[in-house]
Amino acid sequence: MTLCELYAKKTAQRSNVKKNTQTGRKYLMDALEQDRLGSRSIDSIKPSDAKEWAVRMKEKGYSFKTISNYKRSLKASFYMAIEDDYVRKNPFDFQLSEVIEDDSESRQALSEEQEEHLLTFLQQDTVYQKYYDDILILLKTGLRISELCGLTARDLDFENHTINIDHQLLRNQEGYYIETPKTKCGIRKVPMSEEAGKALQRVLKRKTGKSIQIDGYRNFLFLNQKGMPMVACNYTSALKNIVRKYNKYHEEPLPKITPHILRHTFCTRLAQKNMNPKNLQYIMGHSSIMITLNLYAHASQTGANMEMRSLIA
Repeated sequence: MTLCELYAKKTAQRSNVKKNTQTGRKYLMDALEQDRLGSRSIDSIKPSDAKEWAVRMKEKGYSFKTISNYKRSLKASFYMAIEDDYVRKNPFDFQLSEVIEDDSESRQALSEEQEEHLLTFLQQDTVYQKYYDDILILLKTGLRISELCGLTARDLDFENHTINIDHQLLRNQEGYYIETPKTKCGIRKVPMSEEAGKALQRVLKRKTGKSIQIDGYRNFLFLNQKGMPMVACNYTSALKNIVRKYNKYHEEPLPKITPHILRHTFCTRLAQKNMNPKNLQYIMGHSSIMITLNLYAHASQTGANMEMRSLIA
């Protein structure tokens, strides 16, 4: 059995997966087929071969995070092979950071000052003013970008001040499609602050006509100039241009901002204010409390000196 055949056997055991998972699997299979390791017999692959594969992937331009994800999938495939008595050891059971450098950029939340500067700039800039409410909503709700893009008028409950999240809007080469949240924890009712509520009201007032129907959903709130729903790449590109223009005219530059950094900023801000971690986990839709608690650890570093001095004063 070759490595490609082993991976195909592993993925066949769980075929009912989301479209983005299917896409990720295809990318990994393509990468294996294009690399000499993919055609190797699994009983001939040693840890040194797996490590050399990681180095080649890095040389081909794959990011550390992508290689790490691929390695995890191949490690799981070999565990299946061990259970089936095909092999005795797992060649992918090693620390990736010991083989290639982890050059992933650490995700940094915006400071309160940076957040204020960003929103003030958007309010005043004639070109990017149209994104003010969208970015404000992301900063005040912590929604994933695909969740924001999938919002329709029916998802807004102004009476109870909540936003119903039970789907997300995505787009691939074949077009738009609706997907359920990644895990059951993603299905939730996100509290709507007064500021977020006003922004959503403004978005509703600006809407004209009806957008297309996608998998039974219509009346999407966030549309592009052609009347088609916005998707993640639209906001990623817009934020890149916004930061570039801001930094051109300001001495203190803004850092790189992505839709996920806006979500990370929202979560970090509430962690800094000591919100109950279980409540924050629910709002964020985190599948594990450890993801939420990691933000508490990060937040505590920010105010450690101030908090300690107040406690021992």
